[in-house]
Amino acid sequence: MNDTYIVAATGAWNRAIFDDTISTFPGRWLFAALPADLSLDRIAPLAPRYVFFLHWSWKVPEWLWSAYECVGFHMTDLPYGRGGTPLQNLILRGHATTKLTAFRLANEMDAGPVYAKADLSLDGGAEQIYERASRLATGLIREIVTRDIDPVPQHGEVVTFTRRTPVDSRLPERATVEQLYDFIRMLDADGYPHAFLECGALRIEFRRAAQDQSGVTAEARITITGKDQP
Repeated sequence: MNDTYIVAATGAWNRAIFDDTISTFPGRWLFAALPADLSLDRIAPLAPRYVFFLHWSWKVPEWLWSAYECVGFHMTDLPYGRGGTPLQNLILRGHATTKLTAFRLANEMDAGPVYAKADLSLDGGAEQIYERASRLATGLIREIVTRDIDPVPQHGEVVTFTRRTPVDSRLPERATVEQLYDFIRMLDADGYPHAFLECGALRIEFRRAAQDQSGVTAEARITITGKDQP
């Protein structure tokens, strides 16, 4: 059996986890950061046993998932929460914990059979949660590789989340202190549209929120958008 494995991921935290932990697992481990790293001419000679996708930002082509065993990680207890931006949708629904699901990629999004699940806390900012999920995923990767797990079909009610767009990051006009805190922290990760307000030509983005009984404190960054300029 081929002992070559590929981990495809974005985010500096994923690269660090790969270098520190995953690359030390038995076998030959390679890292892919861009779709070009997964081109047919690069993958075919490797014939990887598994391709693992951690926080991947691009659609996986059919030729890849149909020819090789491709494993995705989704931050919900599938089939609950299929679809985009699961972390933000979970927090907006009031979830404090969730499951990280390792599943085989298939034609329908997030609908493939499941290898394993692990409990995941949703405490902290988005980047903290993503890093926590990636560390959990390393344990699932080790389990899948060492035990050669056969995935089983999903069961239960299918609930699909709607992918959020950048405009959805605008702070709500009416919210409780807890809701404001959750809204800011759930968007606090590099590469994501942070919680924001607009005031004329000014855009104010918020990060690193903290909550107490009187309200929410957060770091603010102000940029000039060009709107309403004389």
